[in-house]
Amino acid sequence: MSIESLFVILVIGTVAGWLAGRLTNGGGFGLAGNAIVGVAGAMLAGFLLPGVLPVNGVTGQVISATIGAVIVVFLLQVLKRV
Repeated sequence: MSIESLFVILVIGTVAGWLAGRLTNGGGFGLAGNAIVGVAGAMLAGFLLPGVLPVNGVTGQVISATIGAVIVVFLLQVLKRV
């Protein structure tokens, strides 16, 4: 994996984590937390939703990663309540 690929993954993960924080009641986890949640969400969405969205490119990746990040944020909120 090249440096550019890693940078793109981190940027998309950060955007997806930020969007997930805004879509849920969480409000975000800070820059590093958003990146971690977004990357985890992107990996989850890549596993659960491969090729489901009709949108390709960076926009499709951000939407897919955001869906996964919302799932991760929801799970984190459920675990936080327990």
